[in-house]
Amino acid sequence: MARSELPDIPLSVLDLAPVGAGSHAGAALRDTIELARLTERLGFQRFWVAEHHNMPGIASSAPAVLLAHLATATERIRLGSGGVMLPNHAPLVVAEQFGMLEALHPGRVDLGIGRAPGTDPVTAQALRRRADALSVDEFPEQLTELMGYFVGASQRGVLAVPGAGNQPDVWLLGSSGYSAQVAGLLGLPFAFAHHFSAANTLPALALYRERFRPSARLKEPYALVAASVLAAEDDERARYLAGPGALSFLRLRQNKPGQVPTPEEAADYPYSDLEKGFVEERMASQIIGAPDTVLKGITELLESTQADELMITTLTHGAADRRRSFELVAELAGLPAPT
Repeated sequence: MARSELPDIPLSVLDLAPVGAGSHAGAALRDTIELARLTERLGFQRFWVAEHHNMPGIASSAPAVLLAHLATATERIRLGSGGVMLPNHAPLVVAEQFGMLEALHPGRVDLGIGRAPGTDPVTAQALRRRADALSVDEFPEQLTELMGYFVGASQRGVLAVPGAGNQPDVWLLGSSGYSAQVAGLLGLPFAFAHHFSAANTLPALALYRERFRPSARLKEPYALVAASVLAAEDDERARYLAGPGALSFLRLRQNKPGQVPTPEEAADYPYSDLEKGFVEERMASQIIGAPDTVLKGITELLESTQADELMITTLTHGAADRRRSFELVAELAGLPAPT
């Protein structure tokens, strides 16, 4: 198979710093650092980490802190949040954190902003110190305040230091049409969570492109699609390695989050018919298999979405399996062999 069969668009990474059963957060974070170094050597465009809270199987709860460490461990790859959930934070704090990252590592920092809290109501209240969530109407106001800090606008006499004059590359993230419309109206790049909300992918992208207005940041719409991809030497092995991610998501939906189970535990789990149907529906939108299978799945996704960039997220129990998956995808795209 030719190594350059994938469409020639940028490939990027979304990592959750997964904590495998029997491991701990420190090991998971070190694995994320190694993955960032590997994907930089392979030629991936950017490496984002996601904000999640109160989840024993995900260690990336503080993106700004993790990104600061990743920036010192890498040299060129763009680094960012996929994303920072704005309802959980004061805009001033986000401006200060990401302005500092940009000041320290100019031209390498992405600030992906999400509208959802990304966690349960009790944890959201602990983060925000308020019982009520931000309403849809409040999000544009919070976003406007955040963007203003980066250009030096004073909010109630407060200046963001070092945010003022150190604006990272701002993205809007979404899994529905709301953020797609906002991103289009503001002329910002848009990242859609296909791995989380596949049914909404095409409608949201169409809405983004339809509502797009050129801005100083972008003259034309730029859409990134984040997809769950797991490549292995053959289809059977890939499905086996994907089992822990499926079981983890099932347990999350059952309000029983935990560390990422082993492939053996996932294979032995006694799924009920209802649980089996849930998992099969979840995995139907994922791209899992041998290189040929993954090539076909990615190609079809890019053809249907006309995405400008593909961001890959891969959840496995073992870090070595995750790294191998990215190596195989890089081979399909004709990216450099790891050194």
